[in-house]
Amino acid sequence: MEGLGKLDEILKEGLLNQFTFTEQPLTLSRVVVALLITFLVGLFIYFVYRHTFKGVLYTKSFNVSLIMTALVTTLIIMPINSNITLSLGMVGALSIVRFRAAIKDPIDIVYMFWAIAVGVSSGAGFYVVAVGGSLVIGLLLFAIKLTDFRLNEPYLLIVHCDTGKEDLIRRVLPRHRLRSQTVSDEGTELILELRIKGDDTSFVNELLLFSEVADAALVSYSGDFITR
Repeated sequence: MEGLGKLDEILKEGLLNQFTFTEQPLTLSRVVVALLITFLVGLFIYFVYRHTFKGVLYTKSFNVSLIMTALVTTLIIMPINSNITLSLGMVGALSIVRFRAAIKDPIDIVYMFWAIAVGVSSGAGFYVVAVGGSLVIGLLLFAIKLTDFRLNEPYLLIVHCDTGKEDLIRRVLPRHRLRSQTVSDEGTELILELRIKGDDTSFVNELLLFSEVADAALVSYSGDFITR
């Protein structure tokens, strides 16, 4: 039993030494290996983000920035992990850096933190955490995408009609909420929020049957983006 216990300890120490560089000097080989692993995991994040994106406007530059964020974070963490004196100075220097990039979709913040976590793990030498954790997160995101049926899609209905005929028009609409009403000499503009099951948009054509309606536009929206 004691022999098996010692063998188990030797195997664990061998695996830890193989996959971590903790308390080892900062060498060129360590930098290359860390950056290479970070880049490969960053490509995986790029792939997951591209294929699970559900917003209105996909931004390739943001997706590429996820890879670069992971790589830059790795470069920052490696010197901090190798020299405690240098780490204190770098932490103080980084504390004065402020970023004010606008994030439109909350899920983008999750991907940004994911890229930073990969950079921190790889920079510290915990490659098993960076690779294994990313695989689990990626599989969970794909599973969420497959199980998200989104039966009721949000839409905005913009209607231009004669003033005083708003109630008549709203009677033929499905369940909705008034978001804006603008009255001018030319008539009234209504902006209504409603949710539609599937692709049933026949009520838009029914609105045009009213002589009081000049035009009607149905647009989908997600967050701050609106698309016709």
